[in-house]
Amino acid sequence: MNQNVPLAHAGDVWSRMAERVAGQHWPTATLYVVATPIGNLGDLGLRAWQALAQADVIAAEDTRSSRSLLDAWGISTPLIAAHRHNEATAAQDICQRLEQGQRVALVSDAGAPAVSDPGARVVRAVRAAGYIVVPVPGPSAVITALMGSGVTSDENPAYAFAGFAPPKAVARQRWLRSWCALPAPVVMFESPHRLTATLNDLLEVCGGQRELTIARELTKRFEQIATLPLSRAADWLAEDPHRAQGEFVLIVHAAASSGDDDVGPDDPATIVLLDALLDTLSVRDTAKVAAKVTGQPRDVLYALALARKEGT
Repeated sequence: MNQNVPLAHAGDVWSRMAERVAGQHWPTATLYVVATPIGNLGDLGLRAWQALAQADVIAAEDTRSSRSLLDAWGISTPLIAAHRHNEATAAQDICQRLEQGQRVALVSDAGAPAVSDPGARVVRAVRAAGYIVVPVPGPSAVITALMGSGVTSDENPAYAFAGFAPPKAVARQRWLRSWCALPAPVVMFESPHRLTATLNDLLEVCGGQRELTIARELTKRFEQIATLPLSRAADWLAEDPHRAQGEFVLIVHAAASSGDDDVGPDDPATIVLLDALLDTLSVRDTAKVAAKVTGQPRDVLYALALARKEGT
């Protein structure tokens, strides 16, 4: 293993690549939607660096947080605020700037704008106004957690991204029942002050044998990625008080297969799925969705859903 990369050589490579990226096509009157580091400042890509440097203005979720990133990378582009409380007004301002031929970059605090972060409203407004939107991909907490967990594969790459769980217990449990009934890993975010409550609800909804990946402080110095049964999650947190601190991505693994291809409507996973769907859908639509998910006959699922609806 090469432990010592020659700094002089690295500088030459960097300069050559930076010049190459800077010489690419950077159209004006364009919104650049730029993914930024989720923790490690070194994860900003060359193309993202150039997009931020060449922009006339950067619309940021938190201008103070973004200024720290820009200072670290030597970027002096001015900042304007574009967060969830002013997004409609910010979208109008950005469209006016594009009309003047400006390049505008859009960033969130960390990761990809408009993905569980403000920005989607701005993107829709810009597209509706007929201007170009150029996504500049980069760091993502969702993809980082999936990469570190091994929960997906090329044979079965499916997963679902659920975002943040509701803050109130009853709504959170209903939400978890719906998402965790899916036959695929479910990725969600959680804050440190609600982590214990969410883990308790997951244990109640999914049972102790269901596997969970806890990914905390991704790309940062104290990054941890642990996979364990839900029955052990509380003990894992209690083993080290630092484990309850930071930013969290949780991956609820798909329920283990029983090995029986002829799963019937009385299968516990099917019951959980029907009950979750009935919270928001009619009996007819519940049977329709459940049939697509499970591959079971719709008429059989309809009869079971109707019985469970009438029994509540």
